[in-house]
Amino acid sequence: MDARILADINAARQARKAVAVATDIASGKQILLNSDAQIADGLRQHVEQRLKSGKSGVVTLHDKETFIQVHVPSPRLVIIGAVHISQALVPMAQACDFDVLVIDPRTAFASAERFPSVELLAEWPQEVLDDRPLDAYTALVAVTHDPKVDDFALQSALQRQCFYIGALGSRKTHAKRLARFSEAGIDATAAQRIHAPIGLDIGGASPAEIAVSIIGEIIATLRKGPVV
Repeated sequence: MDARILADINAARQARKAVAVATDIASGKQILLNSDAQIADGLRQHVEQRLKSGKSGVVTLHDKETFIQVHVPSPRLVIIGAVHISQALVPMAQACDFDVLVIDPRTAFASAERFPSVELLAEWPQEVLDDRPLDAYTALVAVTHDPKVDDFALQSALQRQCFYIGALGSRKTHAKRLARFSEAGIDATAAQRIHAPIGLDIGGASPAEIAVSIIGEIIATLRKGPVV
């Protein structure tokens, strides 16, 4: 692989940006495809599909075979709220190869004793997410039940096009949340991307069961698109 292409791939990895390398199988010529690249319409669709799925492969276009090798960021889960559900959710997400970050300004909850094996920040979400912005390969879960903690993170997730956004709470609680977001100028259609009540409808009651429903919904959204 060309050294310049390799350097660009490494830079994209550091910035959590997705790129692809297209290799003409007949000639061996390679080009880097990113958001700034000029991509033929026929090839663009294949590249976008493979970047979404995270799977490399050969495509045929106009009797020409091209190998598309994708380089996408590892999926990340940001959990707002160091609660009992989060304690169950963290190891499940880690077992599924998610990079996990837990944020909660409430030091009574955000303690290393309760979360010994994950990155934990006892800070306000706005303090963290300004320096470590969300992206399209991130899932955000807000589970504090406190608008002062959850709302900024949820709005940031909408603006940053996180692939999954979920919030704990009843339909009544979520209706109040949507009203607050409307007053803040958040587009109603965009706000519908928030999964609330959170998780797949499996009848979960305990924190562990609710965590199972959440990680299941996150994975389904990542691999198959929004859960309907």
